[in-house]
Amino acid sequence: MFDLFLTGYIGPLLLRSGIFHVGSRDLFGLSDQAFFAAATFAGLFVGALIFGSVADRFGRRPVFTYSLLGYTVATLLMAAQSFAFGIELWRFVGGIGIGLELVTIDAYLSELVPKHLRVRAFAVCTGVQFLAIPTVALLCWVFSDRNPVGIAGWRWVLLCCAAGAAAIWILRARLPESPRWLIRHGRLAEAERVTAGIEARIEAEVGHPLPAPVPASEPAVDPAGPQPGIWQPPYRRRTIMLCVFNFFQTIGFYGFGNWLPQLLAAQGATVLQSLHYAFIIAIAYPLAPFLLLPIADRFEPKWQVVAAAVGIAGFGLLFSQERTAAALIACGVLVTASNCFLSYAFHAYQAELFPTRIRARAVGFCYSWSRLSTVFNSFMIAFFLQHFGAPGVFAFIAASMLAVIVAIGGFGPRTRGLALEAISQ
Repeated sequence: MFDLFLTGYIGPLLLRSGIFHVGSRDLFGLSDQAFFAAATFAGLFVGALIFGSVADRFGRRPVFTYSLLGYTVATLLMAAQSFAFGIELWRFVGGIGIGLELVTIDAYLSELVPKHLRVRAFAVCTGVQFLAIPTVALLCWVFSDRNPVGIAGWRWVLLCCAAGAAAIWILRARLPESPRWLIRHGRLAEAERVTAGIEARIEAEVGHPLPAPVPASEPAVDPAGPQPGIWQPPYRRRTIMLCVFNFFQTIGFYGFGNWLPQLLAAQGATVLQSLHYAFIIAIAYPLAPFLLLPIADRFEPKWQVVAAAVGIAGFGLLFSQERTAAALIACGVLVTASNCFLSYAFHAYQAELFPTRIRARAVGFCYSWSRLSTVFNSFMIAFFLQHFGAPGVFAFIAASMLAVIVAIGGFGPRTRGLALEAISQ
């Protein structure tokens, strides 16, 4: 998430260094910032769509590890560039690894937690992930007017990002493979070892034996013969619904998150003020999922997605009418909290709707529509911001949230309290 949210926060530093420029380019008449965001999400699109199924074939754990390595190397190479084209090229390559990583995380987490904690687990994961956002905002603010030892501040931000990957490389050694994935590939003894190890740790924590497991409603190994894919019933309707949802949801999430400093500047803040306000607003990212934990598993995930979309649209329109620092920060925090609500709810919901054998492929395909959308809405946000200011941007976001409400509220199945095997029937 640190690497991903660099997209919005590092733009002012690249402008200050003279690598990015204010105004438009010849192609489409749009800005360097728009092209940088488009390169990021083009990479995410390729990673999710083309490589998403890799985790179904080779396992969740190895794909998690090597996609991390890939986008870390790309970020280091991006830090060594001196021209906009080189930065955008390596940003695209890094985006491929990030896209694959996000798909794998969703499939992996949904398969490891029990049904009564699934949405809560995604909320906790989202809160921890989003600690990266105020971190990157703070670093960009700190380095906005500093060049330690003669190295541009934006390069230091990228180096901090790559350095964090070393810690993840150590932590990944403790990650087990998904037992559900192992079962699907006939590796029953390995699945038993992983599951028994998890159960032993939990029994030691709670101090008593765990209840007997509920028999799965799905066979341990796929039966002979062809199995329905994402375009056959009962998954075709879910695939179409999630593709429509993903195409529009990202307009609200990244349209605000990636353009926050620019939106604040459009409301009258200076460059330094916009980075300062953006850092304050970014603190809400890790806090909101934890504050919402009490309701995470108490309501249907689909209605949580709908409620979040209403909040993004409403608070965003309020943001576009404000000029004072306090009001901008307050509305920004509320939009951010709504985006966090949407994020953890839909990541949990999306991964629930498909069986283990095609989960990463299905999540990757549906998720790729959000990345494709962001490639284009990067230009659309830039267009609305340039010609209509913040009110035009938030009107565009509100219209997109209406599409989210119709798609999920009207066509999404219920999943609360159901095992993954029951949902996938």
